[in-house]
Amino acid sequence: MLRVLIVDDEPLARRRLDILLRAIPDIEVVGAAPDGAAARRMVGELRPDVMLLDIKMPGLNGFELLDALPPGTAPIVIFVTAFDHFAIEAFKRAAFDYLLKPVETERLRAVIARAREALTTRAASERVRELEEIIGNLRQGAFNAPQRFDREVWVQERNDRLSLPVAAIDWVGAERDYVRIHAGGRGYLVRQALGGLEARLDPAVFQRIHRSSLVRLDRIVRLRSGGGRSSVVLSTGVELAVSRRCVAKLKALIGARA
Repeated sequence: MLRVLIVDDEPLARRRLDILLRAIPDIEVVGAAPDGAAARRMVGELRPDVMLLDIKMPGLNGFELLDALPPGTAPIVIFVTAFDHFAIEAFKRAAFDYLLKPVETERLRAVIARAREALTTRAASERVRELEEIIGNLRQGAFNAPQRFDREVWVQERNDRLSLPVAAIDWVGAERDYVRIHAGGRGYLVRQALGGLEARLDPAVFQRIHRSSLVRLDRIVRLRSGGGRSSVVLSTGVELAVSRRCVAKLKALIGARA
């Protein structure tokens, strides 16, 4: 059963979505919020799996509502609005999908089916991660002597899960909701935010050099600057851009290691 919350300031729009959703098997409409403030309370109380969210509303609009939700509490978000010029901003806010009013029945059914599949995959992945954490703790003796930073990262290799030593990682790049971990000439796609992975790795060893890349410091063999741009060259031959705000700190770190 998929638990869905409707958020829209227009009563007729809420009613139409409610009717369309109730015609889809295994859907429970847990509530309908008339504004962002009410939706914020209902997300915390009802814990919906999916939220059909209007953007242009009085008080908290759809984007402001998402910003106001505590980290990790937001359900899958499907924006529903009459204004297609919001689409780009919606996807910047990690929208699962985007529906234009008036919502077409088949389009809604297709999006709900995709959301259900994504939730099933997420639940399975979370169970796998829990098991991996237990295995990792046992390997590192974490129950007796907790380790501050990870020594291994679990990645997918064909149909298997592989324990990748952190020491083997050259650099990590962000790809929307995923990161691609580069190690030994190979790339492993992992569903993880770059910031989340960064927090698990030793900052004395790994440093963010750009909003979309994290690099192992001892892999850097050259720092290039010129024309207002900077980059690093790794021992693997890969060249990566360095953001302006990271240049000074990176120079200091490299100098300290020299």
